[in-house]
Amino acid sequence: MCAAMTMSGMPILATDVLLEVRQVCAGYGPARVLHELSLTVARGEALVVLGRNGVGKTTLIESLVGLTTYHSGEIWFDGCRVEREAPHRRNRAGMAWVPQQREIFPSLTVDENLGVVARGRGPWNAGKVYELFPRLKERRTNLGNQLSGGEQQMLALGRALMTNPSLLLLDEPVEGLAPLIVHEMLAAIRRMRSEAGMAIVLVEQKYDVALAQGERCAVIDHGSVVHTGPSDELLADQPLLERLLGVAA
Repeated sequence: MCAAMTMSGMPILATDVLLEVRQVCAGYGPARVLHELSLTVARGEALVVLGRNGVGKTTLIESLVGLTTYHSGEIWFDGCRVEREAPHRRNRAGMAWVPQQREIFPSLTVDENLGVVARGRGPWNAGKVYELFPRLKERRTNLGNQLSGGEQQMLALGRALMTNPSLLLLDEPVEGLAPLIVHEMLAAIRRMRSEAGMAIVLVEQKYDVALAQGERCAVIDHGSVVHTGPSDELLADQPLLERLLGVAA
């Protein structure tokens, strides 16, 4: 990917940072939701993205994977500029996305959902996913629309892992799930990080749950990053949490 981009005039950035977003403006059609938004994600890091409803968190994730209207700014991924690249090229470069709506294939079995996106390189295969989510192994011949909401979320995450990404984008992965499933999902995310060392961007409304999953956080308001810092420091600072997120103890 980098070589092709260099031939077309897109320069390569020599950096140890996996993802760098530089003053990006993006949205839907002429409407801009992100306004000169900037952030970075290091290799192997988990960045938690917080903010009130409607401030641009999902738009950020969709802009990273190439599903919004790009207006200006730069997105660097693994040393290459990608803001004008098609979504499938970003995925092949190592960027995977688990959307809020899960978007599994309802008429395919669990096995087929995993197999259709599988890539040979990297540590993740169906066996590894089933080890991570034993529930899916028990239902491997079930169709996607025969799974519970929690099982569908496991399948959406497992399917993303089958592409063997270096960056995993999670958009509210535990929203609406039962507490037991939430526990399983969070344990899986921690295990993925410890075993595979992949970087994660986690968007989540439950700030207390989210901040426990990543070392660093970024808060978005009106389409821009208004705060970055260690997650544990923000979690311990109730006045700052209330000002940034409108939450009370």
